[in-house]
Amino acid sequence: MPTDNLTKELHSYLVRIGINPTSVTPQMEHYLEHLLYLLPPEEEEAVTHYYGLFGCERKSLQEIAKELKMSQEDAMARIDQCVRKLAVTPEWQMLKQTIEK
Repeated sequence: MPTDNLTKELHSYLVRIGINPTSVTPQMEHYLEHLLYLLPPEEEEAVTHYYGLFGCERKSLQEIAKELKMSQEDAMARIDQCVRKLAVTPEWQMLKQTIEK
């Protein structure tokens, strides 16, 4: 679970979109896709499936860990690192300002 505020904000946003995709405009979804492009493809896919983004089926941590060929703990740590990596980018900061308006 994220521990710093920046990461918590992005995590909460990703959870919300995964649960209720219609809560964001197509434009915001497009911006989020571009944000995730900052990750290597394997990590982008893991984050997308963990949160169930862009109409992708949400996968269990066990399934994601198997695909990444690592333990569930390591897979969760990798996903947390990805969210943290994205949370500190200028791209997320700009996107977050748009959301808050």
